[in-house]
Amino acid sequence: MLKAKLAHGWLLACSLLIGAPAQAGAPIVAAASDLQFALTDAAEQFQQQTGHALRLSFGSSGNFRRQIAQGAPFELYLSADERYVQALYEEGYTQDEGVIYAIGRLVWLQRSGRDDLPSEDAPLAAVQDALTAHVSGTTQRIALANPEHAPYGVAAQQVLEHAGLWEQTEPLRILGENVSQAAQFALSDDARGGLVAYSLALAPALSERSEYVLIPEAWHGELRQRMVLTNQAGEVASDFYQWLQQDEGQAILRRYGFSAE
Repeated sequence: MLKAKLAHGWLLACSLLIGAPAQAGAPIVAAASDLQFALTDAAEQFQQQTGHALRLSFGSSGNFRRQIAQGAPFELYLSADERYVQALYEEGYTQDEGVIYAIGRLVWLQRSGRDDLPSEDAPLAAVQDALTAHVSGTTQRIALANPEHAPYGVAAQQVLEHAGLWEQTEPLRILGENVSQAAQFALSDDARGGLVAYSLALAPALSERSEYVLIPEAWHGELRQRMVLTNQAGEVASDFYQWLQQDEGQAILRRYGFSAE
């Protein structure tokens, strides 16, 4: 399970160093947790080609937006909601308005081997099943990211509202600090499943023990994911920012289910 850690007033969630020898000078990249696997692969490939290491910190987009405004030493910010990037630009914390790097998707994710995966025609049937079980005295948790600061949590709430299930599921919901933690909750023993990022469902670490069904895009707001260089960005962060927009970087994102704008 992913846990956030407080460091010097900033929440640096799941920090990873790509390339240990370059630790001292490696730029820190703040990335939405739906990118946990895709961006790690991208950073490794970038290092193989350039020799430059990156330090990746994964967490909720809303928390990172606040930390950057408070002076956190991030050089590149990849948000799952473009509005956070736009807000930072308007407040003068970024070099420009950044670019859309991907459009995200939401899925219903559950443990494999249950033999009750919902169909594409009724992807929330498992939520209905959990509500029925709850009436009978059995609690099966429904996982999602916290809508207060996680864009995928907002999308999950919109999906449940679309189906008229938001208020009904209140006693069943378990909130992850970010969508990566929500995915871990969705696969826990007491959970029926959860509404999480498609990119996580495709990652080998999760796909080996889970199954999923896509949620219709029309059921929630578009997950337009924008990235931007902060005013602290150096040459390596700038190079990685450009590399992610090119064919090799985009190919990795597509492999994890992200679509182009």
